[in-house]
Amino acid sequence: MDSCFAIDVAEELGVPIITFPTHGSHGMWTIMHTSNLIEEGEVPFQGESDMDKPITSIPGMESLLRRRDLPGNCRLEVENPLMEFIISEASAMKRASTLILNTFEELEAPIIARLGSFFDKIYAIGPLHALLKTRIKDSSQPISSYGILRKDDSSCMAWLNSQPLSSVIYVSFGSVVGLSCDQLMEFWHGLVNSGKPFLWVVRPDLIEGNEELGQMLEELEQATKERGYMVSWAPQEEVLAHPSVAGFLTHSGWNSTLESIFEGVPMICWPQVADQQVNSRCVSELWRVGFDMKDTCDRFIIEKMVRDLMEDKREEIMRSTNEIARMARGSVMENGPSHCNLESSARVARLLKMSREVRSSELETGLSLSGDRVIPEVTSPSTPYKAWSIPCAFLEKDEKQIRNSFSFLIRSGL
Repeated sequence: MDSCFAIDVAEELGVPIITFPTHGSHGMWTIMHTSNLIEEGEVPFQGESDMDKPITSIPGMESLLRRRDLPGNCRLEVENPLMEFIISEASAMKRASTLILNTFEELEAPIIARLGSFFDKIYAIGPLHALLKTRIKDSSQPISSYGILRKDDSSCMAWLNSQPLSSVIYVSFGSVVGLSCDQLMEFWHGLVNSGKPFLWVVRPDLIEGNEELGQMLEELEQATKERGYMVSWAPQEEVLAHPSVAGFLTHSGWNSTLESIFEGVPMICWPQVADQQVNSRCVSELWRVGFDMKDTCDRFIIEKMVRDLMEDKREEIMRSTNEIARMARGSVMENGPSHCNLESSARVARLLKMSREVRSSELETGLSLSGDRVIPEVTSPSTPYKAWSIPCAFLEKDEKQIRNSFSFLIRSGL
């Protein structure tokens, strides 16, 4: 959870607070330093002046970010309600004791470590969509359909089957980002002029304020029938895993970024809101798994970047893309870091629940983590502070047995 109101209520009721943001470590670390950026005078900045000026007041990212790589809210005035909301949310988040992240340790280890200055315990359990596949092995329902908000047009899979290996550029700007008519035409011309087959997700609400989108798209489809294929929504995980797909033109949302990394598909990033600007910078400069095309929408640049990704610079970029994909896949395998972190977080959640169930009115029972051992802390007006350690092997026991053990320990004052 991530809400000032919810955190206030949890603290009042004495409920342990676990926060699970939707962005990665770098995006979260940047957002949590919004107040620092303001205090140091690095934001807000006016207009488009000197957008390549380095940002120096975010520890651990001093040589990475420029003004244009900061979240979109950093271009707002400090008094803007959205800016005030983000600052208050970032401050409230620090009151949680535990942080769960949809990322994997080998991708963002230095920043995950720095987040430890705010949180007692951190669990990196991503890529979450891939971890889910390891947990649901016999499901007849496609994994990508879980939690879906739109209906997939699976006809695109038959089209992909007809394309040569590693030949298609997949284009999707997620479920929120919109385009103007001019931007749509720039992307269309850039894709067509690249000479590469493309699969493009064009949502019914993609074009802002245009009631003639249907006719416009029909004309574009007719003009590119031999090379392009357009759908209103696609089964993205299956598309990225298809052997015909060689690149992903994306808005750099965190889920899309992780899905592309996991499948070893390099990216062209066109970020617009929230943490997308940070993600795209990491993709291009830190992880070297794609190109950053932020703050521009020009058909000639789009054409060049598609050619670079698919031809001219492909060998270089695929070396790092394949290596990071290998790390991502290893993280969700049995005994991989994300797999183990998920197991650990689930055990702690169960113990937190059980510790509350066995509390008496005279005792206050809390839980903290120390290495791989769980340490309940028990105090009462008549009993001095005492603590005991429970080996992780104990956590594998039947939950009723664990609950009874807690009850006995508390009643006996141990």
